[in-house]
Amino acid sequence: MNIKAIESPVLYSVLLLLFLFVLASALTVGPVDIDLAKALRDWIDGQISIESLILFDIRLPRALLAMLIGATLGVAGAALQGLLRNPLAEPGIIGISNGAALGAVIVFYYGLAGVGWFLLPLGGLIGALVAVSIIFLLVGQNRSIITLILAGVAINAVGGACIALALNFAESPYAMQEIVFWLLGSVANRSVNDLYIALPFMLVGWGMVLYCGRFLNALTLGEETAKSMGFDVRRMRLVLILGVTACVGAAVSVAGNIGFIGLVVPHLMRPFVAYEPRRLLLASGVTGAILLLIADVAVQLLSANGEMKLGVITSLVGAPFFLFLILKSRNTLQ
Repeated sequence: MNIKAIESPVLYSVLLLLFLFVLASALTVGPVDIDLAKALRDWIDGQISIESLILFDIRLPRALLAMLIGATLGVAGAALQGLLRNPLAEPGIIGISNGAALGAVIVFYYGLAGVGWFLLPLGGLIGALVAVSIIFLLVGQNRSIITLILAGVAINAVGGACIALALNFAESPYAMQEIVFWLLGSVANRSVNDLYIALPFMLVGWGMVLYCGRFLNALTLGEETAKSMGFDVRRMRLVLILGVTACVGAAVSVAGNIGFIGLVVPHLMRPFVAYEPRRLLLASGVTGAILLLIADVAVQLLSANGEMKLGVITSLVGAPFFLFLILKSRNTLQ
């Protein structure tokens, strides 16, 4: 099916309107019905009411966190697919997600999560940075794409094994349950504090990835062509991977593993941006925010007693899409 590319102002206007509609919808969804207009008036007047507390202390931080994480995963997926020139690439492929997950699981395992609210996301960020550092030690000076992917597969395997080990030796059922629930991915029960610690790393990561937009365009013609255009391929690749690490590590550290957004979103948007990697970054970011907000609204609407986890919804949608991509690409991947 041929989809005509859309001019940037029109595309971003449509995405912005859709985003505002989904955000407004997310603020109206919850176990308690509230008057949004009254909540806003009370907040402006400085009055503390149930409506204003629910809106600004519970629903708005949750919606903003879902938006930021969706945008991060969308941008990171588009960047990695452009860097690796692989349509099946996504943030977990180079070990970032599992590294961040392992760092947070260690915080859970040793009971440090109750010491300070910042230790859980901090553990996730440190885990992501350690994973990437090990990858670069494994890759060494020969930073080829194949070596990078193999190093990421190795880190994913080690991270998964260590997480399973922590679950196996967890001393209390409560700790094991907390680890499992966190690994499933969710933005429920998150506060403004989670936004404060994750947002700076996300902004830095986004900036580094967007800085590499022209490099990704040149890379579509091959590494030699990119070099002839004046790009230091090794340096730009390092900047891109560190940028992805910063923003994805921050996202995973506050919400757990939420898969497939980084895989699905770039494929949805690529035809609308004429398959241009630089334009795809921003389009994927906005679309990722929209899709994860929609998924979080669906989680709340579909959950009757216990709330379904956000990572479960994204996996249910993403896994069939992943299989479709494999079938579609099997001839070119041989």
